[in-house]
Amino acid sequence: MFERPSARLLADGQRLLLQQGPIDLVISAMGHATAVQAAYHAATRRFDGLLAELCDELTLLRAPVTDGGSLPTGVVARRMHAAVAPFAAATFITPMAAVAGSVAEEILDAMVAVAPLQRAFVNNGGDIALHLAENERFRIGLVDRPDSPGLFGTAVIAAADAVRGIATSGYPGRSFSRGIAEAVTVLAPTAAMADAAATVIANAVDLPDHPAIIRKPASTIQSDCDLGGIAVTCQVGQLSKAEIEQAIASGLTVAAGLQHRGLITSCAIHLQGQSRTLALDAFNTITARESPHA
Repeated sequence: MFERPSARLLADGQRLLLQQGPIDLVISAMGHATAVQAAYHAATRRFDGLLAELCDELTLLRAPVTDGGSLPTGVVARRMHAAVAPFAAATFITPMAAVAGSVAEEILDAMVAVAPLQRAFVNNGGDIALHLAENERFRIGLVDRPDSPGLFGTAVIAAADAVRGIATSGYPGRSFSRGIAEAVTVLAPTAAMADAAATVIANAVDLPDHPAIIRKPASTIQSDCDLGGIAVTCQVGQLSKAEIEQAIASGLTVAAGLQHRGLITSCAIHLQGQSRTLALDAFNTITARESPHA
């Protein structure tokens, strides 16, 4: 079905690129040279066969999660299912909403299991799994559009923070969205949860029935899409400042509920030049340009 997976170092000689089918992983590990080499070998070994594992259960992974429904059997597939399950009672969601983050987590787990690393990340198309040893930290950039990224803010993640996953969702990205956000970036305890939550929050950033928003059934754009006939956003015309604020506020309300449940730590939402971050008490990680915190 797919060509064999490929593995090569990028031009900087430091980061590893793993590719197969729709999966492109950019991997970085920091530590002693022998530890980094061992981690990269482990990542490459685990990557081989992972796509086939997912394809074996693709029908189930594209089906909505329901109470009493069938559970997948693969390690990554089960992680996907577990990540979306907390949202299933309130919205249509399938395990595919967490596929990128779950794959990133699996590869990172393989790396840290074999080598003591200071820092490491696996970036699966913007959905990122992190490893931080004690006293280490990452600074990350927040993009305003997944399809044509420009930075609208930054986030600093320290080892002591309850953040090991980052994900971004938005209607211009590689996955479909029912909302109108150009980018929703979520920080969460795991990459799989960040991936699922970013999807849910991005769907909530919306102005239902607004004439400037063009939507089409997902299946008419991609016949095998897990969303079937659900309408997804294709284009968003110019909105007024009040409309932008209203749409973002809808997303922040959902995000606050997820934060209260402990599913996410923080998030930032960007729409037509306006950025807002989730108001936080003890953990104020994201700093966005343009506007103050919501």
